[in-house]
Amino acid sequence: MKLDSNNHSVFLLYYHLVLVVKYRRNVFDDDMSDYAKDMFVRLSENYNITLVEGNHDVDHVHILFKAHPNTEMTKFINAYKSASSRLIKRDFPTFKSKKDRKSYTTNVLNGNIMLLNGHIKLPKLKMVRIKQHREIPQDHIIKSCTISMTPTGKYYVSILTEYEKEIVQKEVETVVGLDFAMDQLYVSSEDERANYPKFYREMLDRLAKAQRVLSRRTKGSGRWHKQRIRVAKLHEKVANQRKNFLHHKSKELATHFDVVAIEDLNMKGISQALHFGKSVADNAWGMFTSFLAYKLHEQGKQLVKIDKWFPSTKTCSSCGNVKNMSLSERVYSCICGVNLDRDYNAAINIKNEAIRLLALA
Repeated sequence: MKLDSNNHSVFLLYYHLVLVVKYRRNVFDDDMSDYAKDMFVRLSENYNITLVEGNHDVDHVHILFKAHPNTEMTKFINAYKSASSRLIKRDFPTFKSKKDRKSYTTNVLNGNIMLLNGHIKLPKLKMVRIKQHREIPQDHIIKSCTISMTPTGKYYVSILTEYEKEIVQKEVETVVGLDFAMDQLYVSSEDERANYPKFYREMLDRLAKAQRVLSRRTKGSGRWHKQRIRVAKLHEKVANQRKNFLHHKSKELATHFDVVAIEDLNMKGISQALHFGKSVADNAWGMFTSFLAYKLHEQGKQLVKIDKWFPSTKTCSSCGNVKNMSLSERVYSCICGVNLDRDYNAAINIKNEAIRLLALA
C-alpha cells in the first residue's frame, strides 16, 4: 500500500488486489482478464475508486487502484469477489459430484424408449422390469425419461409425455381462504384445520439415535454404509409421509372449491427471521402450494395469491377494524364484539380479499 500526501496529510491510498482462482485453475485468457477489469471499473464507480493498472496470469489477476481513506473497502472487495465468482463459474465447466443426486435423462430417438407389459425399454439397457404408478394414455407421446437413484438404493424412472388437453375455465361458485399455521399447516375460512401430523418432529428421536450410531462408524466401512442406509430410510419415510399427506389435502381442496386463496409468503424469510427453520421445513408449505396450483389448473380452477403485506391477521373479518396483534395473542377480539381464533379470522379476510380481486379482474 502506497500513500499520496500533500502538506503532510494523507488523501489517497493505493491498493494492490490479487484475484486468485480456486484450485489455481488456468481460466484467465486475455478476454477473461479484460472482462474482469471492466467489471472492476463498473463496480468502482459506486465507491469513488480509480483503476491505475491491471495485468493477469493464467490463474490470477493483479489490479492496482487508488481510493479515498473513507472508502468502504471491505464492502467493495466482497462485491467484486461475488461478481468475479459468477463470471468464472459461468465460463468454467462444472462436473457432477458423487454426493449429488444420482440421475440422468435420456431423450426418445427412433422409439428407443417404450413401455411393454410391465417392463421399460431404455437406450443401452436390456428390458427392465418396473412397478408402474399409472398407465400412460394412448394419445400421450413419450418425450424423455429421467432415471434416478435414491440414497436408499431405490431406482425410479420419471417419464415426460406430451399431450393436448383443452382446459375450460370453470365459473367461480365456491371460494376458500387458507391462512398458514405453523403448527397445523393451515386454517381455512370454513374453520377447518389441516391437522398436520408433524412427521419430522415425530421421527426426531429415531433419527438422532440412528445418526449417533452413524457418527461412531468408520467412514467408508461396510458397517458405515449399512448405517447410512438406515438413516436414509428414516429420512425417506418422513418425505414420503409428508408428500402423501400434502397430495391428499391438496386434492381435497381442488375437488371441493373453484378458487383457493393463500398469502404469498416468504417462507425462507420466516424460517430465518423467526427461527422456525425446522417447523417451516417440516410443514413444506411451498410443496403444498405447488401441488395445489397444478391440481387446480388441470380442472380450470384458480389459485389466488394475496400480497404478503395484506393485514389479514390485524383486520376484523366482521367490521374491518385494524389493530396490532402480538404472536402470543391467539384470539382476535374486536370492539364490535367479535371474538375469533386469529388464524380463522385471517383465513376469512384472505377469502374476502380474493373475492374482491376476482371481481376487479
